[in-house]
Amino acid sequence: MQLKQDETTGSPALIPVETKSVPLSSISGPTYATSQLLVQQTAYKLSDKIFSFSPETFDLDLAVQDWSRANEKNIHGETTTVVPLQTRSGAGTFALGYIFSKDFDLSKRHIPQTLLAPSLSLKHLRSALDQLSLLYGVASPFVAHITAADYSANDGLITEYETALQLAEDLGLGLVSTSSAYEVQHMSLFATLLAALVPTLHVYDGLRTARETLKVVDALSESSIAEIYKKVSQEVSTLNKRLDTAGKVVELLNLFNNELGTSYAPFEYHGHEAAETVLVVFGSAEAQLAKQVFNTLAAEGKRVGAVNVRIYRPFIEEAFLEALPESVRQIAVLGQVRDSVSVDDASVQSALYSDVLTAVSFAGRWSQEPVIVDFKYAASTTHTPTSIASIIEKITSKSGEGEVALSLLSLEEAKQYTFWDLDNSAAVASPSVVSKVLSRESSNNISTHEVYNNLIHGGIVRTDIRSSEKSVEAPFAVDQADVVFVGDEKLLKEVDIVAGVKAGGKLIVRLPNFKSEDVEKRIPDSARKEVQSKGIQLFALDSSFSPALEKNAQLLVQLAFLQVARPELTREQLVKLSEISEDEVILAEVSDALQQALHTIEVSAAWAEESSEASPFLVKELKPTSFAAFDKAVEEPSIAVNSWQEIAKGLAFKEAYGTKTELRPDLTVKTHTVHVKENRRLTPLTYDRNIFHIEFDLGNSGLTYNIGEALGIHADNDPKQVQEFIDWYGLNAEDLVQVPSRDDNNVFETRTIYQSLLQNIDILGKPPKRFFEALAEFATDELEKKKLEFLGSKEGAEEFKKLSEVETVTYADVFATFKSAHPEFHDLVRIVAPLKRREYSIASAQAVTPTSVALMIVVVDWVDSKGRQRTGQATRYLSGLQPGAAVIVSVKPSVMKLPVKDTAPLIMAGLGTGLAPFRAFVQYRAMQKAQGKEIGSILLYLGSRHKREEYLYGEEWEAYMDAGVVTLLGAAFSRDQPQKIYIQDRMRQTMTDIVKAYIQEEGSFYLCGPTWPVPDVTAVLEEAIATDAKANGRKVDPRKEIERLKEEGRYVLEVY
Repeated sequence: MQLKQDETTGSPALIPVETKSVPLSSISGPTYATSQLLVQQTAYKLSDKIFSFSPETFDLDLAVQDWSRANEKNIHGETTTVVPLQTRSGAGTFALGYIFSKDFDLSKRHIPQTLLAPSLSLKHLRSALDQLSLLYGVASPFVAHITAADYSANDGLITEYETALQLAEDLGLGLVSTSSAYEVQHMSLFATLLAALVPTLHVYDGLRTARETLKVVDALSESSIAEIYKKVSQEVSTLNKRLDTAGKVVELLNLFNNELGTSYAPFEYHGHEAAETVLVVFGSAEAQLAKQVFNTLAAEGKRVGAVNVRIYRPFIEEAFLEALPESVRQIAVLGQVRDSVSVDDASVQSALYSDVLTAVSFAGRWSQEPVIVDFKYAASTTHTPTSIASIIEKITSKSGEGEVALSLLSLEEAKQYTFWDLDNSAAVASPSVVSKVLSRESSNNISTHEVYNNLIHGGIVRTDIRSSEKSVEAPFAVDQADVVFVGDEKLLKEVDIVAGVKAGGKLIVRLPNFKSEDVEKRIPDSARKEVQSKGIQLFALDSSFSPALEKNAQLLVQLAFLQVARPELTREQLVKLSEISEDEVILAEVSDALQQALHTIEVSAAWAEESSEASPFLVKELKPTSFAAFDKAVEEPSIAVNSWQEIAKGLAFKEAYGTKTELRPDLTVKTHTVHVKENRRLTPLTYDRNIFHIEFDLGNSGLTYNIGEALGIHADNDPKQVQEFIDWYGLNAEDLVQVPSRDDNNVFETRTIYQSLLQNIDILGKPPKRFFEALAEFATDELEKKKLEFLGSKEGAEEFKKLSEVETVTYADVFATFKSAHPEFHDLVRIVAPLKRREYSIASAQAVTPTSVALMIVVVDWVDSKGRQRTGQATRYLSGLQPGAAVIVSVKPSVMKLPVKDTAPLIMAGLGTGLAPFRAFVQYRAMQKAQGKEIGSILLYLGSRHKREEYLYGEEWEAYMDAGVVTLLGAAFSRDQPQKIYIQDRMRQTMTDIVKAYIQEEGSFYLCGPTWPVPDVTAVLEEAIATDAKANGRKVDPRKEIERLKEEGRYVLEVY
């Protein structure tokens, strides 16, 4: 949501509009806007071209695209060109091609080129930025405005800075950060000026700061931006050329401050003047909160302070040390890392910590050097005043524990409101109108922020509104709301909404068909208990008694909210103030009906005794998963059983029916039919693990594969179990059905029921939780229906986990257990997942065995809690194949690739069947050696339980050793001796060989197998890096070196 000025009064009015509808000239003086809009304004005015990478719903370029279409002029008198691009591999090459094109107009070489992108795009832009940095002496000024926003599968949208920080350090880019919307124009402008010296990233929070709408009292107009940029840029050429880049940045910042009358610094200190503990922070919310929290704590006499990093690159050590008070004894770095795994990993350091540690260590300023602590947090962390205060408490207190509740003084006089609703509610736009109403009082400063979560109830939205006489910096969700509105009662059962209402506050819940005697049935126990304990006033809004009110639900919600939030307003004042309906008749009718629709609910003292067992399952913090409502208008394909006569029509009249005849049209990948050439067991028959080697004859299939790739096996279900299910379920195996394919649900094929259960439908697979919820719709027995709903709910998580992981039930088992849930076959196909192909690393090199492909596979089998023998679907299928059997396969690319140079050493670590791709590697290198080519050394480490039973391909490895192909064979058989020996132990025992091959001869390391040894094996490689660095008198960060090797393709993991 963006806001524009009220054209009739000249004062800023909170009017929600699309970003693209904001006139460029309207941004001036008191303006309601988001940081995202103000960044676009600055970028448009100063740039020749804007290259934008804006994923759907991010809306990073809507305004600039609209201005460009309207031929709005930039400060250079031309229309800025906007080039939308896609985030993908090689992103940025288009922009690079334009900047260095032979046809580039050299008269524009001084005009900045600009990029708008989220941080999630940066990894795809690395190569282009690297080239730009190397050739910057002959390039146009380049600035990238980066909204720190990425997506995590576990946490939804996250504010991610680490990629930008790491990229700036690695490529020598400038990096400037913005803390709030009040300064975002200034920092956008400064970053563009800095681009005259070095390619620059300007980073700001992409979740809160970028999208929160608030009043910026002194927004720069078009003419002001032009004047400041032209004046300061002219003075850039006068900077002392003897200064290094850091010195020029300091001089440029001084010129900028002089022009604006500001006091920005590379590092800004807040807190006690004689602080003993200092927290160093980077980021928008982090900087805003640190400034306010530490000033509050300092006022209480606590000797603590904070340093906000405004210019991260170049990291100006002198300026950083100058910002620190002489009294400091401990420095804590609040450093962001990717996720909670990195937070817990002691070997992972935050990017900011390394710079602080280096600056302090080499300062020589203190007789007793301050202690440096890396206080890491995950990118998904949401900071609040309490969380920041608690961090400093943990660092300074003796116990190192304890949470400190702290609220900002600036919020004490503010009014705070929260709306919760389904994102497709008829009243979902009500908060926007309420914001507009409140903004009409000229003394008010209104801020509005929306959070969308598409995973709860198909999509919900939370809107926070703050109203205060003074500007407020509060980059966090409202947690002490004066009034909370809930648009759907179901939300109270999913989200801990009442926790966000302040003591003595007000809660409005929309309750259609309201009856006072039903309140305790409709509002959960835990919510009622908290309402009573906090002294909250409870209201019910019911419009169901009047169809007219249902049609005007949004207007009713707005008036009801304003009446509860502002009870001092008379009806006449409210109507005059709001002007929220052009139809005076409707407005009057709804206003009259409000007295009947809005009910005050008596809060019973007995509610204090209610059980609160449900509260642990409530969502405590709403995680954003999108920037827009979820589009629920999805057409579901029809799945119907057809007769053979209907199929015959399709075959006879192909053009009319759009019929296509293809071999396995359900498979989106290119498939081939191959035949089993050999299937032999590698482990003894008496051994409890069946590991087998299977080889396929390619014949005339046309299949080709590269070293390291994987072979996809399109396996069938067990025919016996399929027929048993058909018989039990009462199906006719020969009936025809149209079913979605296993790999592309948009492709349908006609098959018999038997064929579809054998090859399309994962009826013998493990059902997810959502299956139980879907199946409950078909249960006719009430007890079974409730049980299925329970298993599909959060409350049933433990029992579902037992069914899934202990009893390992299949879809077929669930149908047998809940017999009343018996959907028709076309519904069964809809709720049971399609059968997927399984992929296995190829254990051969086609250059050596041109007519065959080999795999090494372990049969996955177990006995469940009921004593039943279970076997993995694909491994059961493969292990039983006889020579000559036909199999449908496909090839999948892999990260496992040989180095370009044949002389580059290979260090390979394979656990169990993880040796498969390394057999292909060694085969190929052996062929090269036989051809007389020089090959690099090969260090092969393998791990398994026992040598006698699991020395997989052991004879081949030893033969390759004798032939001089394999240089070192480090076999770790963990259970052949009293003390367990693992693969990392063998690597550590041969550290000298690893240092030589990996570091000195620039080899490549590969690990294939389970994930558990990754940290230990990586630790060995880091030791090798450190050992070599120490021997050569170099200082390196092993962790960063591993990251560099990963980028170069010399540290490759294929784990599962």
